[in-house]
Amino acid sequence: MTDIRILPAGDRALLLEVPDRVTPSGLAERLRTRPIDGVTDVLPAAGTVLLTLAARACAAKIADQVHSVVAELVDRGIETASDVAPLLIPVCYDGPDLTETADALGITETELVDRHTKHLWRCAFVGFAPGFGYLESPDADLTVPRRDRSRTSIPAGSVALAGGYSAVYPRKSPGGWRIIGRTEVTLWDLDRTEPALLRPGTRVRFVRVDANGSRR
Repeated sequence: MTDIRILPAGDRALLLEVPDRVTPSGLAERLRTRPIDGVTDVLPAAGTVLLTLAARACAAKIADQVHSVVAELVDRGIETASDVAPLLIPVCYDGPDLTETADALGITETELVDRHTKHLWRCAFVGFAPGFGYLESPDADLTVPRRDRSRTSIPAGSVALAGGYSAVYPRKSPGGWRIIGRTEVTLWDLDRTEPALLRPGTRVRFVRVDANGSRR
């Protein structure tokens, strides 16, 4: 058996407490690409994955299959490949917290931008507000704490860092993340067939542009 904890969440769901060696987004992606009978939805969060079950599904059998999937991920280091091109998000890196964030990391602003654009990011989970995706990229090494004091209003399209994640604010809202840039991409639009551009598993590549939107 693996060291994943599987807990009942009501009468039609299971909460998976994911071990350190497996990311919730990676496990969720694998469960979507190799679905388990009786599981109707897979929802990752920061350290857990919630499985919604069909009305007559056997939770015990599903739990056994989850253990097998996790063991495979741990023992073989399997990563789910994706043939979907990453979402490109052009960013003008002129955020009000850019200098302070670079100082906190002990690097230059140029190096911060280089790390942010060089590495591929993946949406681990969605929360806080509709369309707000928590993007992870451990190799970028851009973990910084939130601001000591939150702002009462952050413009839509603000590109930010906090707690090991990057994000794009989908709408004007309060927030405490460090703003390093801005994008014209609309992350949440109810007029689209799929309002949210980001969903768990979506891969993102940030592209540096100038104030006029031209690539640099």
